[in-house]
Amino acid sequence: MNILVNGSPGTVIDALDRGLQYGDGLFETIAIRRGRARLLSLHLERLAAGCRRLGLAVPDLGQLEKEIFTVAAAAECVVKVIVTRGGGVRGYRPPVSPTPTRIVAAFPAPAYPEGNASQGIRLRICTTRLARNPAIAGLKHLCRLEQVLAQAEWHDELIAEGLMLDDDGLVVCGTHSNLFILAGAGLLTPRVDRCGVAGVMRREVLRWAGSHGITTCETDLRPQQLFTAGEVFLTNAIIGAWPARELDGRPLARGTIAAEFNRWLDQG
Repeated sequence: MNILVNGSPGTVIDALDRGLQYGDGLFETIAIRRGRARLLSLHLERLAAGCRRLGLAVPDLGQLEKEIFTVAAAAECVVKVIVTRGGGVRGYRPPVSPTPTRIVAAFPAPAYPEGNASQGIRLRICTTRLARNPAIAGLKHLCRLEQVLAQAEWHDELIAEGLMLDDDGLVVCGTHSNLFILAGAGLLTPRVDRCGVAGVMRREVLRWAGSHGITTCETDLRPQQLFTAGEVFLTNAIIGAWPARELDGRPLARGTIAAEFNRWLDQG
């Protein structure tokens, strides 16, 4: 594992760093495939936009790109980028002139079962709910306790992902993925303007679908709609698209869109 902290090799940050103290920061998880950083421009764009929303100084994106490839020693790996507001004193109020902390770390590519992409995955609905907060909705912020609690709910290795609902019982996302369903001839995906993360792979699916004549809509979804959908699949920056074949023990319809998207993605 290779790690750079503010551009220098190391693993130590200030104990008063606001990312540690309050989750005051953002992160990106980037897939390195065949030595290339997949969807890098979208990751950097989202990071910069998130920094502006939180009032953080946007890091030098050119320097950050160099650091990503510096730590990515393997052709197949995962790079995580963290930007925090930096050190401070006790208390929630941000410092007037903060010095952000930048962490770039590489990890081995996860060894997911090959059948996840080809045969589909089993899902469950989590009891942990996502709280609505439009002020931080869509952001890849560091406050991930809801996802931590949701993933702690099950230990069955045959279940690959859990779906998370909001307080109104609407499906928002997976614990580490975005959701798509095929309804008629179009794709539906949950809104992420009240809670959830606007994933870069989600964005890429929406763009790809539009270029292939597939209509898309960001809307409210109820769990029951998954059982009548023509296809259900999950996306994130590492996995691409995984079709779902079962939810809480009930079968889901299988389609071809996830496979078609993955083939297109692999060619890029």
